[in-house]
Amino acid sequence: MEVQGSSKKMIATQEQMVENKVPLAYRDQCAHLLIPLNKCRQSEFYLPWKCEDERHTYEKCAYELVMERMLQMKKIREDEARSKQKNPVQTQSIPLIPKTANA
Repeated sequence: MEVQGSSKKMIATQEQMVENKVPLAYRDQCAHLLIPLNKCRQSEFYLPWKCEDERHTYEKCAYELVMERMLQMKKIREDEARSKQKNPVQTQSIPLIPKTANA
C-alpha cells in the first residue's frame, strides 16, 4: 500500500497494526519498525538501555518522514508565493468603523 505524497511504502498491514495494538497516531510508514520495538520493550521491562538498535531504526524512520513532510510544505509555500507574485490581488481593507445605514 502506498501513501500519497510519500516516498516510503506502508509495510505493516492494518491487521498487523490492530493485532499489535499500535496506537492510531503511530500507524504510519514506520509502524513496521514500531511493532518489534514495542515487543522488545515489553520483554525487557522497558529498560532504557535495552532495545537501542530497534529504537534507533524507528526514530530514524520517523525523522525522515518528518523531514519529507517539511520539504513538501516548503515547496507548497514557495508555489503559493510565486502565484501571488504573478497575480497580485487588490485586497480591500475593512474599515475599522463600519458605515451605518443612514450614511
